[in-house]
Amino acid sequence: MTDTPRMGSNRPYLLRALNEWINDNGMTPHLLVDATSEGVQVPASSVKDGRVVLNIAPRAVAQLHIDNQGVGFLARFGGVSQSVYVPVSAVLAIYAQETGQGMMLPDDGSGEAGEGPEPPAGPDGGGGEPPRRSHLRVVK
Repeated sequence: MTDTPRMGSNRPYLLRALNEWINDNGMTPHLLVDATSEGVQVPASSVKDGRVVLNIAPRAVAQLHIDNQGVGFLARFGGVSQSVYVPVSAVLAIYAQETGQGMMLPDDGSGEAGEGPEPPAGPDGGGGEPPRRSHLRVVK
């Protein structure tokens, strides 16, 4: 039996692509972040129920950098410029503020790079319902 090569996480690629798509359409990209995840650096005052929504539009942040490990930028909170860092694994969703269109990011399973979940069984593979489309709604 041959070992199947493991691929790295697709989450950072999805983040970059969706951020570009939202910006190209003149909308405001927002990240929904699990603020309780290890490595998240956001102002505690902006966290509500363990989550935080971050506006990452070019007009709202400086030095935005999305790499395979995380999202980093400078932003103003209460008039004070602060450094923000969010590991990719802590980003739950990215969406356009104006329309709510975007994506809940897939779970990578164990959280280790390249350790994705098993692919779902096909229609003839049995064992489950067909995948449902996700729908993201902004609740304020």
